[in-house]
Amino acid sequence: MSETAPRRRAGGRAARVAKRQAPPTEAEKAVRPGLAGGAYRPLTDSDMTSIYETAIHLLEEVGMALAIPEFVEVVTAAGGHVDDNGRLRYPRGAVETAIATAPKEFVWHALDESKSLDVSADKVYFGTGGAAVLMHDHGASDFRESTLADLYSISRLYDTLDHIHFFIRPVVARDIDDPYLLDINTAYAVVAGTSKPVGSAYFSPQAVADSVEMFDYLLGGPGEFAKRPFVLANNTFVVPPLRYAEESAEVMVAQVRAGMPICLLSAGQAGATSPAALAGSLTQALAECLAGLTNVQLMMPGHPCVMGLWPFVSDLRTGAMSGGSGEEAVMNAAAAQLANWLGLPSGVAAGMSDSKLPDMQAGHEKALTVGLAGQAGANLVYESAGMLASILAFSLEAMVVDNDMLGAINRTIRGIEVSTETLSVDVIKQVIDGAGHFLGSDQTLSIMQSEYIYPLVGDRLSPGDWIEAGAVSAIDRAHDYVVETLASHRPVHISSEVDAAIRNRFDIRLDPLV
Repeated sequence: MSETAPRRRAGGRAARVAKRQAPPTEAEKAVRPGLAGGAYRPLTDSDMTSIYETAIHLLEEVGMALAIPEFVEVVTAAGGHVDDNGRLRYPRGAVETAIATAPKEFVWHALDESKSLDVSADKVYFGTGGAAVLMHDHGASDFRESTLADLYSISRLYDTLDHIHFFIRPVVARDIDDPYLLDINTAYAVVAGTSKPVGSAYFSPQAVADSVEMFDYLLGGPGEFAKRPFVLANNTFVVPPLRYAEESAEVMVAQVRAGMPICLLSAGQAGATSPAALAGSLTQALAECLAGLTNVQLMMPGHPCVMGLWPFVSDLRTGAMSGGSGEEAVMNAAAAQLANWLGLPSGVAAGMSDSKLPDMQAGHEKALTVGLAGQAGANLVYESAGMLASILAFSLEAMVVDNDMLGAINRTIRGIEVSTETLSVDVIKQVIDGAGHFLGSDQTLSIMQSEYIYPLVGDRLSPGDWIEAGAVSAIDRAHDYVVETLASHRPVHISSEVDAAIRNRFDIRLDPLV
């Protein structure tokens, strides 16, 4: 017996090691989409009440300029009016009814339904977004204009990165000039690269309706998108302060009619297009988003919307946008807190580093702004991966490094579970009486993947081992990952028959998928 006992112990440990090396299920992972945030609260309840009441006052007494006829019609029917200066005034009752009517949660569907997101309460998801017009290529000291092929490459890369939960178009295809064709091709490139949750932005109302026709092809037939809307629209419908962007407002009407969920974006820049006082900038953003929400709910009660308060910040010395500042971090966290306080889905922008390179500046700015947004409980954290140069540029390598960052931030959101088991009294006693360390204990082996996460490209070697391994930087490892992924990863969720039908119906400028 004494000769066989060690072999039984070794066999048991080998089994535990094998289990440790096996990929964990979604439920077993240390982090997953939708962990609950809300621990960070930069505003008190009194602060939020003051901001809300002031926003209501602005809508009642100042109103919104350049309202399109569809907005005027529904708001005046609800008791509002157009004043002598042509500004549309919103009655308090209409705004509060809109808040009550708007969905407090919704499912952001994916083409692969198992990857859909439950947008509710204080569940946190990280994703992309924006309208960068430049790409930073690895090793380059300058930038080039972004293209449709770049957008498709970004979408395919996103498809492989576990800690980026949704994909909104992050770059504009500068090789397509026509707004309608740009919209159609952007929507196609976004959905062609991934079966995870996606979104886009539009310049043309007609493209909204035609995109839905394209999405119906993907789902199997006419009317299917309305049953399972898997594309969320970003709509920057205001030109701050308190003025509608008429073309985007017309697009919003088309999105409501098409049944497309909308992120209502207000992106005033403190010190430039919104007050330099941070509270004033938040108040203006809330007023603008509440106006948009009211319009949508009056047109289509119950239409899913995200409150996209994106209060940007200026460097007041120059007037330039400062996307990676401490002020930006606290503002977006507060914006998320405000929307959640109202019980409405929240979306903020974070990770918008001012650095032109994926360097140490980018790292600390991204971690600060995204970390606070997640801790505040923002449902959707846009811009969180890949952005550089105050959202003017995008980097594939930065996206991969940021995926590591997002996993680590999500681990902080999960926090620490305290129970009789995790307090580990018995484990401590066993180690004291036995090996004297915890490296080989059953608990250590069993929770290596459920309690801890590990970076994809981040390095944890000792200096000597790192040098022996080639002294490769994280950004170079990220570049290797990008090259290998784009060479090998070709999503196949769109059949050749469906792809051919889409190309027969629409002028798709992207090369065939196979």
